[in-house]
Amino acid sequence: MIYFFYGDEEFNISNEVKKFKDLLDKNFIEMSYKYYNHPKFPDLVAILRTQPMMFGKMLIEINCLNYLCGKSDDKAFDDKQLAEITQALDSCSESLDIILTAVIPEDSQKKIDKRKKLFKLFSKYNAKEFAKIPSYKTAELESWIKQQAKGKDLKISDDVASIILLQVGSNLRLLDSELEKLKIYANDKPVTKEMVKEICVINEDIFIFADYLINENKAKTLEEYHKLLSKKHPLEILSVLHTIIRNKIQVKAYSVKHSPDEIAKLLNMHPYRAKLEVQKLKNISLKNLVKLKENITEAEYKIKTGQSALDVDREVEYAILR
Repeated sequence: MIYFFYGDEEFNISNEVKKFKDLLDKNFIEMSYKYYNHPKFPDLVAILRTQPMMFGKMLIEINCLNYLCGKSDDKAFDDKQLAEITQALDSCSESLDIILTAVIPEDSQKKIDKRKKLFKLFSKYNAKEFAKIPSYKTAELESWIKQQAKGKDLKISDDVASIILLQVGSNLRLLDSELEKLKIYANDKPVTKEMVKEICVINEDIFIFADYLINENKAKTLEEYHKLLSKKHPLEILSVLHTIIRNKIQVKAYSVKHSPDEIAKLLNMHPYRAKLEVQKLKNISLKNLVKLKENITEAEYKIKTGQSALDVDREVEYAILR
């Protein structure tokens, strides 16, 4: 079967791929799962025509984002090549699942062009878009929390789901991480508001940390960072910090030519919050915010690729204090 998953919600897409991987024989996972990143045409066709070996079902994931971005002139493949790709997809082995993924990175300027012939082709095969849930769509986010909790055999009421969202925020990967912690802590008991307050990271703590950080109060920044480390892994802190700094960069950039009310409409923020953010950022340099974003992005890259010469927490500390 062929599947096409695309959009800007990386966690939901990776979660969907994981469901397929979990069905594979763990004894043969190195042979039964293959990942390819934008293969060139001859390789792509050969991959699509892969014949599974005797160990059963096989899963191939192909990152095709770059094929679908840019202008709608379809230069990635010509019509003859598209015809070969179509034929290869249509003749896919029954023992082979192929998942075409196009995940738009956070803060990326990339955009999938749905006018492309290749996008229209892929869309014929079990296509599903995974879009980020805006933070103001609380009902949808709470529904996601309850559904995710159900899959973990975690008992969560509507009130508790609301508290989790309020305390943790709208980052799905972070929410899932907190649900995993609650599952261990609850030990088959229903999750209570007290458990959430005791175990889960507090959004307010990270916002306080971020405020000290952008105001270059290094002593307080370090103090708040070490407090957060008692509850969160450094990469989880970076994940939330990415979102906070990105939003502040947007507010600061728009504040040059727009009023707080206009910014609120542009960024889907509450007008009062937009006004407070503009005031907070009045004496903060946009250049410094962008530099900070670059530092934490670089730290995250080094950690995830194993290139950091420091401990994970020290790498993040170095990024936020330099």
